[in-house]
Amino acid sequence: MNNNRNLQLSGLEAVTITPESNFVNIGERTNVTGSARFLKLIKEDKYDEALEVALDQVRGGAQVIDVNMDEGMLDSKAAMVKFLNLMAAEPEIARIPVMIDSSKWEVIEAGLKCLQGKGIVNSISLKAGEEEFIKQAKLVKRYGAAAVVMAFDETGQADTYERRISICKRAYDILVNQVHFAPQDIIFDPNIFPVATGIEEHKNYALDFFKATKWIRENLPGAHVSGGVSNVSFSFRGNQMVREAMHSAFLYHAIKHGMDMGIVNPTMLEVYDEIPKELLERVEDVLLNRREDATERLLELAETVKGAGKKKEVDDAWRQGTVEERLTHALVKGIIDFVDVDTEEARQKYGRPLHVIEGPLMAGMNVVGDLFGAGKMFLPQVVKSARVMKKSVAYLTPFLEEEKRLSGTSGKPAAKILMATVKGDVHDIGKNIVGVVLACNNYDVLDLGVMVPTEKIIEAAKREKVDAIGLSGLITPSLDEMVHVAKEMQHQRLDIPLLIGGATTSRLHTAVKIDPMYDGAVVHVLDASRSVPVASELISPTSRDAFKAKVKQEYV
Repeated sequence: MNNNRNLQLSGLEAVTITPESNFVNIGERTNVTGSARFLKLIKEDKYDEALEVALDQVRGGAQVIDVNMDEGMLDSKAAMVKFLNLMAAEPEIARIPVMIDSSKWEVIEAGLKCLQGKGIVNSISLKAGEEEFIKQAKLVKRYGAAAVVMAFDETGQADTYERRISICKRAYDILVNQVHFAPQDIIFDPNIFPVATGIEEHKNYALDFFKATKWIRENLPGAHVSGGVSNVSFSFRGNQMVREAMHSAFLYHAIKHGMDMGIVNPTMLEVYDEIPKELLERVEDVLLNRREDATERLLELAETVKGAGKKKEVDDAWRQGTVEERLTHALVKGIIDFVDVDTEEARQKYGRPLHVIEGPLMAGMNVVGDLFGAGKMFLPQVVKSARVMKKSVAYLTPFLEEEKRLSGTSGKPAAKILMATVKGDVHDIGKNIVGVVLACNNYDVLDLGVMVPTEKIIEAAKREKVDAIGLSGLITPSLDEMVHVAKEMQHQRLDIPLLIGGATTSRLHTAVKIDPMYDGAVVHVLDASRSVPVASELISPTSRDAFKAKVKQEYV
């Protein structure tokens, strides 16, 4: 066998990835964005203890170790260099290859200078255009590393089968024909997205990944396929048993289609054959989109395998509670059967339809937010809650319109919220879910899409006279871009509330880095379920000023 045609990596020991290698585990826990424990240790400068996380991954079966230091309050470059140097001094860890994982090129390059063998860069892509892609690919080649190539281009993230294969084909042709990059050193990541979100467009995400993987392996000679496996189960955050089953089942099918590498936690994987039969069937119904009610059926089963194993029972005792308790129960459970009746009763009690929305309905959504934040509700359940809210608001809409007509304000439009993923970032799933939740709550959502420059955001906000701006970002450079947006809003003397959200964002970063740049309201929104109460408080004339003052005081 000619090993030169195989992917060769090394730490202190050489590793050759051949077709017979089956699957290469890339340990994921030395990643500040994916491991709360690892992040805490790095922030507290406990690098010796952080090394134990890496050691645990190696002993758990990781064949490559992924290191990511992208966090808004960290000096990512310094942290990456320090940790890689410490890893190099620990023989048991140093023997395996390293994947340097960062959204910042300066962090990647600093990391490459620390490696004593052949590692992997995670990642490069076409999102900033061909010129930047070629420049980075040439540098990766010069450092002698392999590269993960994300299925992104100038228009955003590939989320269909067709987009995945067209972007990967284009990137492959540039790398092989223009950069003369070794095909076996190309590792495509065709984007693993969450399934069972409750959103129709997401149903084929896993299936499209499997199909794209098969196409890549058959049509792009030498190239490998990898991905972040834990993304697929994000909807069931908080239910480890379901998540492990989803990871194992996903890997089983992905490997059959040609996926030969993956970022996984090797110590937290269920054996495929040992997944309970009923759970496996329902997980695979979701992954393979085998039936319309797949998400609902997995949700039902998830309730029985979480914690003490609460069994689902039909219990109408909740109908005996107050109207406020009934509306909250309906929102939490996603029950639409009695919404119109209960909403009418609340309207009679509260007098004005707006008081029903700002009172019991918002209170119910706050409960949903608390449960989701505590890991006691899952993403598809939050989407169902939003649909209950939508039905209730739809019932109240004619009364709202009549009230406006009588008061002479019938031409006043619904509150408008502009949403955008900031420049340099192509991630939009979280933003899209927030958009669905807001739209279900009668907000007019203006979605500018991904990689939106500051000037476009501000221009659209002025032109459309929006009531709030929501900025989203998943990668660490997005945090700097959000600071830039806030500065420019201040420069142009705007007073539009600014909502900050996304996986890398935090309340601390918002308070320390973004809020001081802008005199207007700046609020960190933890998740989609929180977007409605926050937007309501910021836009309502009766609560806006007090809420802004309260948040500003908390951020001091």
